[in-house]
Amino acid sequence: MPKKWVIADIHGCFQTLKALMENKICPDPTDTLYFLGDYIDRGPNSKEVIDYMMVLQSSNMHIVPLMGNHEESMIQSILEAKSQPKKWLGLFKKPYHTRTAWYNFGGEQTMKSFGVDDPALIPGEYFEWLNRLHNYAIEDKYLLSHAGFNFEMDNIFEDTDSMRWIRDFNVDMTKTKGKKVIHGHVPVKLELIEESVSNPKFNFIDLDNGCVFKNRPGMGNLIAFELNSSELIIQPNIEE
Repeated sequence: MPKKWVIADIHGCFQTLKALMENKICPDPTDTLYFLGDYIDRGPNSKEVIDYMMVLQSSNMHIVPLMGNHEESMIQSILEAKSQPKKWLGLFKKPYHTRTAWYNFGGEQTMKSFGVDDPALIPGEYFEWLNRLHNYAIEDKYLLSHAGFNFEMDNIFEDTDSMRWIRDFNVDMTKTKGKKVIHGHVPVKLELIEESVSNPKFNFIDLDNGCVFKNRPGMGNLIAFELNSSELIIQPNIEE
């Protein structure tokens, strides 16, 4: 049976992603790979992560990449940088709030990985790739998004902001039609991830183990979860 893997919150940890994919998952072309967003920022190799995913898409692999809040911030920063009037000598009149906020929570590392000091200089193919990312995915037993869903709404699929940014929610299984929610966004310890997978009382699975936070107890791993078998694959952070 083809496998369906879910991977969350890579955050520029390219070597770790490559090890997970090529040494542990070893996906078959018939498999499906769901990526839950936050490919960029904080870690050292955001550009390389996106390049790797582009290569997967151009091959025979079936991948479904979702958008995270960090991708949304990068998109907004690029748009604002391109629309900002410049002074003589090419200096910006003033920094945009979104750009400043993005830099503060990891965008500076992403800019370094692209080798530029202005978001407007990021090649257009990356901007276009970011804009094509999905907001959610639906599987037989699961709903997938980066952050979760707004269960205060009648139609949980209308609030795309919540799919990228929400941090606290209570799953309403009547609105998911009995499906569990799989998300990332909020780093949690490995113990909680394992419990949410093994305990049927959990109606959500948070797969973000804070890969980039390898010095924090219980964190520092990139996690892959297989939807059919409920197998968890754990790849420790190996970035230098």
